[in-house]
Amino acid sequence: MPNSFGLNRSLGGAIGTIAVVSLLSSGAVLVTLNQLHDATEARGRSSQVIRALGEFRSAMLNQETGLRGYLITGRPSSLEPYQAGRPALDGAINRLSALIGDGDETSRLLADAVAAARAWQSDVGEAAVRGAADPATRPEAVRIEAEGRGKQFFDTFREKLGAIEALEESNRLWQNERLAGAERNANLALWLGALLTLMICAGIGIAINRLIVQPILGVMAFVERIGAGDLSQTLEARGNDEVGRLSRTLNSMVAGLADLAQTSRSATNELNAAAAEIRASAQEQAASVEEQFAAVQETAATVDEIAHSGAQVTTRANAVIATAQAAAQTARAGLRAATDTAKAMDAIREQGEQVASNIVALSEKTQTIGEIITTVNDISERTHLLALNAAIEAAAAGEGGRSFAVVASEMKLLADQVKGATAQIRTILGEIQRGINSSVMLTEEAVKRAATGKARTDATVRTIEEMAARVEEGAQTFQQVVASTNQQQLGIEQVTGALQNIRQASQQTAAGTRQVETASANLTELSQGLLALADRYRLRAQS
Repeated sequence: MPNSFGLNRSLGGAIGTIAVVSLLSSGAVLVTLNQLHDATEARGRSSQVIRALGEFRSAMLNQETGLRGYLITGRPSSLEPYQAGRPALDGAINRLSALIGDGDETSRLLADAVAAARAWQSDVGEAAVRGAADPATRPEAVRIEAEGRGKQFFDTFREKLGAIEALEESNRLWQNERLAGAERNANLALWLGALLTLMICAGIGIAINRLIVQPILGVMAFVERIGAGDLSQTLEARGNDEVGRLSRTLNSMVAGLADLAQTSRSATNELNAAAAEIRASAQEQAASVEEQFAAVQETAATVDEIAHSGAQVTTRANAVIATAQAAAQTARAGLRAATDTAKAMDAIREQGEQVASNIVALSEKTQTIGEIITTVNDISERTHLLALNAAIEAAAAGEGGRSFAVVASEMKLLADQVKGATAQIRTILGEIQRGINSSVMLTEEAVKRAATGKARTDATVRTIEEMAARVEEGAQTFQQVVASTNQQQLGIEQVTGALQNIRQASQQTAAGTRQVETASANLTELSQGLLALADRYRLRAQS
């Protein structure tokens, strides 16, 4: 396999260089970040130590203040600062021990300060508290505080704590300088890494432009000339990389295209000549076939017109027959409908007479109801009068007739209701009577109209019977015409079939001739297109 690793090796080396520079710069930044982290933690520890030292002092001062207040006042409540200061001091000592550790000067100073504080608590604080609790020994307790022994202990642990604070402050200043140096180193590593990366990227860009972009631009220009039809040039192939192999492959392709264009031009010239000969002979044969086909076409058109006219006559006659038959059926149906209508008119008239008799009977019954209502009205008036008399008698009877007066009142109310109901019934009966009179008049009018419709229906039946007879006679006449036309149509169809066979043969011959002519024309166009395609390419001078 030929060497094709030029571009791969170049790109791989460039990517590897960028990766190495990135790793180095990342490593430098990581180291500086670790330094920053260590310096930050050390500075934070120093700050915590300084705060714990302040808590140490504050706890001792609170104990001293509480002790003095207790010795002065003698009240137990004054000991609260002293008692609260003891656990605060223990907590501050524990934090300082955890932050400072063992084995250095700071730890020794802390141990001395703690010893002085514990000595003050035992020798001064506890002794004074115990002595002040008893009034007999209270002056002795006050003397312990007044002698100044507590001041010696305070001076000792203040001195030690100050020394520790000075050491931590100097350590914090040194950590600040270390932190600033680590920040400078980190910035320097970042800038150097970015600068080296930019320089390497610029070098890689220049190398890619020289090794890849410029050769590919030359190949693209060569391919554009090939697309424009110029096969007379070759591409210079340099090296064994991908671009060199592509250049040699394109040169081989151009040589093949030149040979193909030369061969295509020769074959196209021969094909163009053969197509011209075939087209000339096809045109001559097509002319003769077209003349024959035109004669047959005229004869067939004449026979078709005759057959079409006969078919139209037959179709129209059949349509007339169908119309006549449909008219006859319609007439028969109309005759049946008219007969049915006449029967229906008779039934309507009879029903109308029955309705009229029923309405008359209903009118008589409404009159009877009116008489009954008159009787009920009389009864209500008499009841009303009877209730009035009962009320008068009840009033005359006094207390004994009070219940009878209630019955008389109810009877009067009932009589009034009956009288009102009879008045409403009388009004309704009046309206019913008026409706019955109108119904009687309408029924009589309907009976008269039914009789008139019956007479008109009988006349319509006679007219439809005459029309049906005439339509049937016309249908028989047209059936005779259709029979004679069908015989004539059979002869014309035989002649048309013979002409159709001749015309189909002529059409097939003409179609074959046109196909030959079309094929020859297509061959001519194809050969001309191939010549134009071959002429598009400009070959080398030696070819």
